[in-house]
Amino acid sequence: MVSKLDLYKVFCKVGASDSFSKAAKDLYMTQPAVSQAIMQLERELDTRLFNRSPKGVSLTNEGSLLFEYANSAINLLHVGEEKILEFKNLTMGELKIGVGDTISRYFLLPYLEDFHNRYPNIKFKIVNGTTSELCSILKSGEVDVAVCNFPIDDTTLELRPFIDIHDIFVCGEKYKSILSKPLSPDELLKLPLILLEPKSNSRKYVEDFLISSGIKISPEFELGSHELLLEFAKINLGIACVTKEFSREYLNKGLVYEVKLSEEIPKRSIGVCFLKSVPLSPASMKFVEIIEGKKM
Repeated sequence: MVSKLDLYKVFCKVGASDSFSKAAKDLYMTQPAVSQAIMQLERELDTRLFNRSPKGVSLTNEGSLLFEYANSAINLLHVGEEKILEFKNLTMGELKIGVGDTISRYFLLPYLEDFHNRYPNIKFKIVNGTTSELCSILKSGEVDVAVCNFPIDDTTLELRPFIDIHDIFVCGEKYKSILSKPLSPDELLKLPLILLEPKSNSRKYVEDFLISSGIKISPEFELGSHELLLEFAKINLGIACVTKEFSREYLNKGLVYEVKLSEEIPKRSIGVCFLKSVPLSPASMKFVEIIEGKKM
């Protein structure tokens, strides 16, 4: 007798490949057996999950909704099985980390190097994304931990802040005349502003602060990377909002200059987050311990 879990495994394979024959090959089953499994699940749910045509199959609206949940559940089961294997003294396994490009470059690399030197047999999988994207894939089981910009408002996640960071505005040579005194919010608003794109957690944090001061901004440029913010400011395209700790090289070389504000943007932090409901794998636990050890 085919279990409900087996039916969902077949369903997810077909949903991912849009093909009964490919799913059958991947599952080492016959195509009629795959077809029968899907029909059984449809009967039990009293819902058509796939549109059939001579060219193949595709998920119905109901099927797409079910696939989103079932695939996440199957992924979490696979994660659970993998975590059991990793208990062999970290002699095998994979550490899956979600992180943004900027944090990866300016914060994460030394910890990855340290971990790799200690546990060379553990493989890395690095997934890039914004903070909101990383929280989403963390919940689906695609990564073990995520290294993100805080704050994060999600009660399902354990948050471990590691370093404080400060958001500042910087300018190039053309705008040095504004450096004589701290700028008020109204004065800042009159300048061409360069910010990260709206979906960035860093952009939202700064924007919320400015809104609390009665300032609604309309940036001249919205960019996808921290590096571009610095480069645009350097060539005098406007005043860029950047992370001070990640801009040391530009500031120290005089490529850009910090623009003081009459009211500083409150500090925030970078840290690691993971699901409260799922125990950390041994590899993930060691990785978090390495960061915490270096922090001290």
